[in-house]
Amino acid sequence: MKGVFALSARFASCAFLGGLTLFTATPANAQESWPQFRGPNGSGVSASANPPVKIDSDAALRWKVEVPPGASSPCVWGDRIFLTAFADGKLWTLAYARDTGKELWRVQAPAKQIEKYHHSEGSPAASTCVSDGQRVITYFGSCGLLAYDLNGKPLWNYELPTAETSFDFGTGTSPILVDGLVVLVRDVKNGPFAVAVDAATGKERWKADRAGSPTAYSTPTVYGKGKDALLIVPGSLRMKAYELATGKERWVLRGLPAANCTLAVVGGDHVFFAGWSPGQDDFKMPTHDDLLGQMDANKDGKLQKAETAGTPFEGFFDANDTDHDGAITKAEWDGNVAFMKQGKNSLMAINPAGTGDISESGVVWKKSKGLPYVPSPIVYDGRVFFIRDGGFASSYDAATGKAFYESKRIGTADKYYASPIAAAGYIYLASLDQGTISVLKANADKPEVVAERKLEERVSATPALVGDQLYVRSEKHLYCFAEPK
Repeated sequence: MKGVFALSARFASCAFLGGLTLFTATPANAQESWPQFRGPNGSGVSASANPPVKIDSDAALRWKVEVPPGASSPCVWGDRIFLTAFADGKLWTLAYARDTGKELWRVQAPAKQIEKYHHSEGSPAASTCVSDGQRVITYFGSCGLLAYDLNGKPLWNYELPTAETSFDFGTGTSPILVDGLVVLVRDVKNGPFAVAVDAATGKERWKADRAGSPTAYSTPTVYGKGKDALLIVPGSLRMKAYELATGKERWVLRGLPAANCTLAVVGGDHVFFAGWSPGQDDFKMPTHDDLLGQMDANKDGKLQKAETAGTPFEGFFDANDTDHDGAITKAEWDGNVAFMKQGKNSLMAINPAGTGDISESGVVWKKSKGLPYVPSPIVYDGRVFFIRDGGFASSYDAATGKAFYESKRIGTADKYYASPIAAAGYIYLASLDQGTISVLKANADKPEVVAERKLEERVSATPALVGDQLYVRSEKHLYCFAEPK
């Protein structure tokens, strides 16, 4: 039952300090960057990095520094690493030196109210920064978009009301920056929308209503370039494509999970998606009677918060008590389960060239088993690869959907929030509770782990690959791994 509760709960998932140094972006810096969540265009892949493989060697750890709590992933540009954090009841954007890990500056966000969030699985500092070498953009569900120069000087603020997320899990999406636009998708209960603002001024360029997607945590991806560029946005139950320049909706594709966490990735002429959530045939949610049978001590037909004390469900009670009256009724629980059952678990290769409803015409090939909940897939060396809870890896031919291997355990029976990343012929994974960093050969016909290192710390953030370095943000530290000098 512990696994049931954990899975059913995880849909998921600005004052100045001194010490500033001047920074000027150069073309060389642009080449050595991991500019947003999951790197270039959210792909999880670096074409230029040559990170260490033998990370199990003591000599591979270049530095390790303490960082304040947060779930955002490293954003890297030039000689800087940017993170967000939530500490002492305040939200922060921080910059660190790539060569030493030294904190260079931190700026507090002007949040009037902290959004509600799941205290063990989420964070109000979950969104990853994005940078173009001139500025760094931060998003907090508590207050909106904030722009700074690379020395931490505030540039502009696009203020938004405090996000209200289904089940009070908190924000999960991250902003992207493309063609001079900062794009944010905000699938929330209090008015879901996608918005593009001018990166230089913060002025709104366009805004698109996303009614019907109140619960999703996906970051958008861009397909194509120039006037033909499309913004690909998975949401609740459906994926939509918008014209990047105008925000006009181009197409919709149905058949996604109800509470989608993963993003779409581009591979050649196709877009790929892999996502799962509980409620389908491969994972039966417990009934209200099941819950009462285990925990209803006073036999009143309701599950009281006090009755869950000391059980695996204790930390997830508030997320399922949708009216916040201190009890979960049958109607409440059945409503939550019915919402999850609306979704479909899908791995799809999609032709994004269509218009209108492409739910049938746009699907090139499709699978439905062994899919990831939180971590997104990567497309690398002509293959679609993903990892799911339990340490089960899958690899498919991107063109045909033929399996190289399906749901094969890599040796680390742990949960996964961090997405796979890849460079120089290897795939890098980070498990959640044990913080096990695994390095796999990318083009093998079975999962082949060549090195592994256990950090013994929770890792929910996706690592970054830049130059010859691997950056990992854990619950309490920021690590830099590199080949020994």
